[in-house]
Amino acid sequence: MSELFDAVDALVASRSPLPPADERKRLRQAHGLTLDDVAAALKVRRATVSGWESIKKTTEPRGPEREAYARLLNKLAELYPAPAAAPDPVPATCTGQPAQAEARTLATGPDAEAAAMTGHETTPTTSASTPVEQAVPRPAHPARSTLTSRRPGARKAAPGTPAGGTDPRFENGPLAVVDVDDVGHVLAYCTGGLVFDVPAKSLPALVEWTLREAKLGQSKLAGPGKDADPLIVLTEAALERYGLPVTLMEEERLAGRLPEGHKVIKQLARAEWKLTKRGFGPWARIYRPATGSERACVQLCIPSWQALDTRHWGEAGQLPPAELARVLGVYASRVMTPRGSTAVTGLELMTALHPPTRASEPDADGKRHSEHNPGSLGKDAIDPMSWPPCEVPDGHPVLKDLPRFHVRGPAEKLFEEAYDWARPMTDAECTLRHLVGLDVNMAFAAGANGLVVGLGEATHVKNPAFDPKLPGSWLVDLSHVDLSRMRVGKEWVELDGSLLPSPFTPKGERPTGPAWYATPTVAYAQELGYEVRPIEAWVRYENGRYLDGWYQRLRDAYLATMADLGVHADMEPTDFLAAMDGYKDRDPDLAIVVSAIKATVKGGLGKLRERPRGEGWRPGEPWRALSRPTWRPDIRAAVISRTRINLHRKIVKHAAFTGQYPVAILSDCVVYAANGTTPLDFLPYRDGKPLPGGFKLGINPGLVKHEGTQTVLWGEEVRERFNAPELNLARYIKDGTVTDADNGE
Repeated sequence: MSELFDAVDALVASRSPLPPADERKRLRQAHGLTLDDVAAALKVRRATVSGWESIKKTTEPRGPEREAYARLLNKLAELYPAPAAAPDPVPATCTGQPAQAEARTLATGPDAEAAAMTGHETTPTTSASTPVEQAVPRPAHPARSTLTSRRPGARKAAPGTPAGGTDPRFENGPLAVVDVDDVGHVLAYCTGGLVFDVPAKSLPALVEWTLREAKLGQSKLAGPGKDADPLIVLTEAALERYGLPVTLMEEERLAGRLPEGHKVIKQLARAEWKLTKRGFGPWARIYRPATGSERACVQLCIPSWQALDTRHWGEAGQLPPAELARVLGVYASRVMTPRGSTAVTGLELMTALHPPTRASEPDADGKRHSEHNPGSLGKDAIDPMSWPPCEVPDGHPVLKDLPRFHVRGPAEKLFEEAYDWARPMTDAECTLRHLVGLDVNMAFAAGANGLVVGLGEATHVKNPAFDPKLPGSWLVDLSHVDLSRMRVGKEWVELDGSLLPSPFTPKGERPTGPAWYATPTVAYAQELGYEVRPIEAWVRYENGRYLDGWYQRLRDAYLATMADLGVHADMEPTDFLAAMDGYKDRDPDLAIVVSAIKATVKGGLGKLRERPRGEGWRPGEPWRALSRPTWRPDIRAAVISRTRINLHRKIVKHAAFTGQYPVAILSDCVVYAANGTTPLDFLPYRDGKPLPGGFKLGINPGLVKHEGTQTVLWGEEVRERFNAPELNLARYIKDGTVTDADNGE
């Protein structure tokens, strides 16, 4: 009988109408599914699922895939019914009000009605001082509230950012922006357009309210991990209300914290709240010691104290509270709740996805114990004196016996860094009209994807046989590698080696003798057809693909946010270039999120080799970062090595096929001379397909986008002006602006 029922279900599914494309996407995101998740379940390509959800050009599934897809959507629709439209401009009264908190929603105007139909909340564009209309009690499920206030000038919130997740403990989202309106009401602006009255009269009371009543936080990202603590963002008005300075004085700014004797810190101490070692600064953590598995911790973010670095967060710190809640909420839902700077958050994301410990199996008495979580870096830092001398930066304790002013050369120090290379243009290139820059999307994230890195301590070996699968650092002479004759794939090719950078040094110079390299660099020398004979090595036999989950989380966050901005994966090259043109202007708030995601990648990798940060440190002494299990300069070096090699491989492929060579390279940007103004004027696309192994236009990590175009005449004039024939034009290709300060004048 069950087989008959299954057959009937399949028959109904094969004929039942599918919901519109935007509803398909809403249902998938509501359940936390990625395009990859659905594609894997239905055994189709990711691009196929993306096409089923594309609003501009929706494709329809067929055959067995359609039956399975319809079944999936029906199940999700049962779990996540579409929110009802706002019934009336006059808010209805609901029950389910939490103690001391009244909810208000900010979805307004025509956009609010559209949001109610699609499940996308709205946020206002009014200033922070605009009062909220008549307060109404919060409904039992704020994430699906139909209460609205009619206010012009609102716009839709980011798709896929409801007020909270499925965890009822955190139904109001991961964070709130606390502000004070013109009539003195303290308001908490949450994600999804929710606003609550805050009854707290002091900062200790605000912390208590956050933990007991606000229902803020975020579920853990991995099984053995911990839930994210709620984040409270304080505006300038809120700082004044709670007795905190709007800006830090010079000595406080340099110290990065308020003085211990500040009255608010005394209030916290009297209420038995503690601060972490970094004190009360732009990213303060206020806690009480945990009792069992229960944590009592709230994190503060103070934008006017420069908590949100403008290099990465743009003007986020100047946004009205509701818009700031939206920006941080989208970032939190797609990456994680910010734990500090984007660099700190990038590092914390690694630990959140690979917690150092887990619960063991029950012992004879049925008790579980904490044990090492396989695949993580563990909970204990590596002994500073156990580090390979070649992998540590200058001033590390393991180098304390070196002469004071000794400068380590390539044979003493691993120097895997990104490219900063340029060369004079040839006569033939000078006859062309333009310089076109290509930028590799999320280049360092792509370099981390699938990379095997060491998880434990290194083992020192002499005269080892090179193993490209073994992570480590190798002392080897690669000066014999000839860039004019290399193996590309299975064939040997002849190239003009003088027009190519060396893949083994950041400045593109040919090595002159033995030097330390990470595994990907040495493996590439073998790939090019040359023998390698290491003199010695520090290798890590305990290893794994530690960064895979980190890469996937950040990749998905980047692609989802770019899709919201109208740039989708698998677009045709011309459509992609058109979509990238002015994408930031379509939604400046989401453009901020894109910038923060990219900064999270680079900053997180940089934190793996954090240097001393003042605090009276002297060369030869340990510094605070060395006490972290995530202080891993070897992992950083391996990612940078692989990223540089990935770019060089594309450059060689392109040169072998087209005879074109780069003029300049800076990190993940490469510049070519061309007769046209776009990448399609020199990239060898045939029937819409790129050169295999070469540059491909697209938004996915590792693919390239158009960085900028200037004239060849501009390039020559700039180099002549500064009398620098090898000035790196990739640094200025985006907008063509070059100042005297850029060149030390």
